Amino acid sequence: MVCFRLSPVPGSGLVLLCLVLGAVSSYALELNVTDSEKATCLYAKWQMNFTIHYETTSKTYKTVTISDFSTATYNGSICGDEQNNPKIVVQFGSGFSWTVNFTKEESTYSIDGISFSYNISDNTTFPDAKDKGILTVRDAVGFRIPLNNIFRCNSLSTLEKNGVVQYYWDVHVQAFVQNGTVSTKEFLCEKDKTVTTVVPFVPTTAPSPTVTPAPREKPEVGSYSVNNSNGTCLLATMGLQLNFTHDKVVSVININPNTTDFTGSCQPQTALLRLNGSNIKYLDFVFAVKNENRFYLKEVNVSMYLVNGSAFSIANNNLSYWDAPLGSSYMCNKEQTVSVSGAFQINTFELRVQPFNVMEGKYSTAQDCSADDDNFLVPIAVGAALAGVLILVLLAYFIGLKRHHAGYEQF
Repeated sequence: MVCFRLSPVPGSGLVLLCLVLGAVSSYALELNVTDSEKATCLYAKWQMNFTIHYETTSKTYKTVTISDFSTATYNGSICGDEQNNPKIVVQFGSGFSWTVNFTKEESTYSIDGISFSYNISDNTTFPDAKDKGILTVRDAVGFRIPLNNIFRCNSLSTLEKNGVVQYYWDVHVQAFVQNGTVSTKEFLCEKDKTVTTVVPFVPTTAPSPTVTPAPREKPEVGSYSVNNSNGTCLLATMGLQLNFTHDKVVSVININPNTTDFTGSCQPQTALLRLNGSNIKYLDFVFAVKNENRFYLKEVNVSMYLVNGSAFSIANNNLSYWDAPLGSSYMCNKEQTVSVSGAFQINTFELRVQPFNVMEGKYSTAQDCSADDDNFLVPIAVGAALAGVLILVLLAYFIGLKRHHAGYEQF
């Protein structure tokens, strides 16, 4: 963890901020603002990124993804006083700034509004942009939270306005902290309140089952994509079924793509697809390039909320699935199992992925998985067997014919 201690802001006390590096250029930001007596008055921990769609001078459109906050500064974040309300202010990159304002009523406080500003004149970030100057997008949020409660929203939330899409997840925030102590009482966003039922499968004779039971029904196939400044950079189509063992009980979850949010990022050597749902904090698929000419699924990270309130988390960064040449896609129509650990497996259905070199938002030629190749082995095996039988018949015929001629020669 890398921590930055900033100089006291007049009237706001000391600001202590920590940046925790997440997967593939994703950062969790944690902010603890203290007053002049060093008591916490504003606390926040969250993850975010932005996509900006802009017009170029050639009348085409480009999309930029902003997800690197490693150079962030936080000047202007304050506890608030009689004249000013609390606010979080973040500056990052070249000309980006993000501000959240809070207000207080008798028994509640509100996340009143969020504003995001960016310098579209920066030709490095926005090449060939038609517009110039500082552009600002303001959204009136209006989340009301009871005083002495911390607002939690692990699910992915989005704000979209004027070509800018803001993504937020793993949000924990409390303004007007009482007695310098962050509350343990959580006020949940609507998405976190909706929990998908987990179907339990009770083991029979085996004391510690590791084999996933047969699913009752196949999951619905969903389509997911990730965009960067060059357009679509990752495509995925698949039905997903999560199988996990917790406290000697095997459970199955079918992911519903209609209620699943997704985001991600693309780098030259790695690509990330992150899924997020009501009871799934995150499900990460991390792809990597190997030998400069092939890609594969290298890593899966998952964190889920169980019906009893506990959490289930697994990570494995040493996988080797879905291997295919760069410039192609990987396809497997049959059911396939990704074994992340002994306690967690993912069954995929009608899978097709391309995490690199996507052209014009379309899949490239697919390399079939070995499961699909088995379909071709059956007719080949049958043909080979028939050919073998035919050869045996012909051999028997010629042997019989030879013996027949030998019998005539004896007379």
